[in-house]
Amino acid sequence: MKKTPVFLDSLVTDMLRLRAICPFSWRVFQFRPISCEPLIIQMNKCTDEEQIFDFIERNKAILSEKQVGCAFDMLWKLQKQKTSLLKNVEDVRDHPQFLTLHNLATNKFKLMNDDTLVNVLHITQRFDIKLLSEFSSCLADQRLYFSPLMGKIADIVHRNLETTQDLSSLSVLMVNISSLISRHFQQQLVNKTELLFDTIDSSEVNVATRITRFLRNIKYCYQPLLEKCNNVFLSNVDQLDLDSISKILRLYKLLQFNSFEFIMMAKKKLTEMIPLCNHPASFVKLFVTLGPIAGPEEKKQLKSTLLLMSEDLTGEQALAVLSAMEDMESRNSHLIKRVTSVLHKHLDSYKPLELLKITQALTFLRFQRKEFSAKLRELLLSHLKISFIPTEVSFLVCAISLLPSPHLDEVGISRIEAVLPQCDLNNLSSFATSVLRWIQYDHMYLDSITGKQLKLLQKLDHYGRQRLQHSNNLDLLWEELKSVRGNTFPESLLEETIATLQHFVDEINYINVVEIASFISNTDYLSTLLLDRIASVAVQQIEKIHPFTILAIILPFSTLNYDPPQRDEFFGTCVQHLNSYLGILDPLMLVYLGFSLATLQYFPEDLLKSIFNIEFLSRLDSQLEILSSSLSARVQFHLMELNRSICLECPEFQIPWFHDRFCQQYNKGIGVMNGAQQQIYKMLAEVLGGINCVKASVLTPYYHTVDFECILDKRKKPLPYGSHNTALGQLPEMPWEPNTEIVGSRLPPGAERIALEFLDSKSFCRNIPHMKGKFAMKKRHLEILGYRVIQISQFEWNSMALSTKDARMDYLRERIFGEVKS
Repeated sequence: MKKTPVFLDSLVTDMLRLRAICPFSWRVFQFRPISCEPLIIQMNKCTDEEQIFDFIERNKAILSEKQVGCAFDMLWKLQKQKTSLLKNVEDVRDHPQFLTLHNLATNKFKLMNDDTLVNVLHITQRFDIKLLSEFSSCLADQRLYFSPLMGKIADIVHRNLETTQDLSSLSVLMVNISSLISRHFQQQLVNKTELLFDTIDSSEVNVATRITRFLRNIKYCYQPLLEKCNNVFLSNVDQLDLDSISKILRLYKLLQFNSFEFIMMAKKKLTEMIPLCNHPASFVKLFVTLGPIAGPEEKKQLKSTLLLMSEDLTGEQALAVLSAMEDMESRNSHLIKRVTSVLHKHLDSYKPLELLKITQALTFLRFQRKEFSAKLRELLLSHLKISFIPTEVSFLVCAISLLPSPHLDEVGISRIEAVLPQCDLNNLSSFATSVLRWIQYDHMYLDSITGKQLKLLQKLDHYGRQRLQHSNNLDLLWEELKSVRGNTFPESLLEETIATLQHFVDEINYINVVEIASFISNTDYLSTLLLDRIASVAVQQIEKIHPFTILAIILPFSTLNYDPPQRDEFFGTCVQHLNSYLGILDPLMLVYLGFSLATLQYFPEDLLKSIFNIEFLSRLDSQLEILSSSLSARVQFHLMELNRSICLECPEFQIPWFHDRFCQQYNKGIGVMNGAQQQIYKMLAEVLGGINCVKASVLTPYYHTVDFECILDKRKKPLPYGSHNTALGQLPEMPWEPNTEIVGSRLPPGAERIALEFLDSKSFCRNIPHMKGKFAMKKRHLEILGYRVIQISQFEWNSMALSTKDARMDYLRERIFGEVKS
């Protein structure tokens, strides 16, 4: 049995306490022998450990801190000189004089400089890595994550990583040094953890939790390791209490890692705890953890219980509850009022990030109370005037921009300008979003845009471009971009970002391809160079890409409606890589994957039939119960779209259409036209010869909605609909029976049905007028249903060429009848 030296805890505790109280007094009074060199020379003449230990026993009363450090050095040098067969590390560690040396280090540590102290720890770590991990935890407890000592520890871990075999201690060190290490070192630690994972006991929940926390700290959703950790959690359900489940679910959320099995297990276990948690502290934790994944009955029970104890909440607990209500999309007015009354009492004590969370949650929950908003605004502005940290300033500005009157005074603007040179791309993106929100508000309510807003945007653009142009490494650039949502970038900054990524295109590989593909999906920016590289990496390095990340790789191609040169090979390789995992793939992921491939006209039969079967749909129903209402609706809508696409484009699969009821509910709110559509509607009535010759907001079989419909006979004369036309704002009606074979159905011989679609800017890629995937798919479907489809682009309709009514009328005639006015 190994003996763990006992000196470390007291050494570290005393050291940190003394450094906190009198950091500058350590080396003021250093009483030591007149000359320490003779003793060090004597020590250097020792040829084995016994001679050193004898020397320590004889001189322990007079040894200085430098000589203690030298003794550790000599012991390790002697070990390094031996072959592996002759090394006697355990004998040295268990020697009585080694403990004496420990005690001397404890007594002398106040005089040691950082280098000597870390060297001593480095050497003791050679005998037991657990010592180093404990020391790093002591530093972490004091929030000294960025201290020089933590940096030295990171260096020690790096130098000894190859020989480290204790994953338990290594996982502690990984968490504690994660703020300091390079991307390359992060990857080395991930690789080492994978190698050692199978050496730990399957019951090591704490180790798995620390590994998950490390991945969260470095913002790396590495599926293979997360799955291994997840399996440990699932295998040890009985060990998991409220605290551990809460911690794991929070880490999963931050990593965007989905485990349907773990969530269902957590839901069951947490639901059993509802009657057992009768103290505000424990119940709030239960509410925050269970609420977002609870079913309707459990949510009702949680809210009613929390209402009873809401007056006893602390400020911290009230904020946690509010954030959970945002996740739950719960707009329970009674509970919101109770919670905000507690927040109001403690508003002065919240930090900038917490104030941002409060503002975001209340905005989402549509809570408005003038006195609360006024105090919140006052606090945000007072924090802003004294803040000088870029991230903190961006939090404050973001919060202010969400308030009912999002104006900034000159002091606030000057504070933003002062931190711009220090900002990374994430900060600059946040500022840009806030300023654009501010501009939008002024334009909408004040019908003006001030020069100071535009000037600030120009400065943001300048610093963003400067930062991008100075980038010389994709890994470093990605550290800044990984937290940025591409759709929040201003146009010019996004263009420069894509250009920079294109510059590093050859550095895209299996390690970063998933993250870059996800970023591009969010930008709506079509870069064929980047997408071709992503496809190439996927084809060439598919075995190194985790199957569960395939959706993220395919998504930009689906969203942006782009087929790479090796289209069939790319999609085929991706789907083949997934086939053996179809039974265990997250239900949501499989639905999104099927829909994305259908958008691209790619229909792998095995994948689709794994979705449209009773067992899978039952699993999906169970998962929908634990999702927020908005996410659940999105998933159901994508399943409907996939079902519709297969029925129309792959009838040979014989997958039935089963979404009539869902579509009837979903389409209840459709029918209201915007200004541009109303304008086109009136013009179409003129062009076609009357209001009864055009229909607005028409539902087709399989429930596509068509903006406008008309019918031309074989001589290209409009046919009237009669008295059943849809008026402005009226709900659409179904012109044909669902599931009808439609080509030519219910039309006179030679007649054609025309669908006119008005496409706004959201229908196109952000940089070029290239139609996005789901709009291209709709056009295909309408054509299958027998329509001639006329798509009217917003860019074309609002162009100079169509700036007059006569020009627009001629344009409509040409598109419908093929007439060209001479």
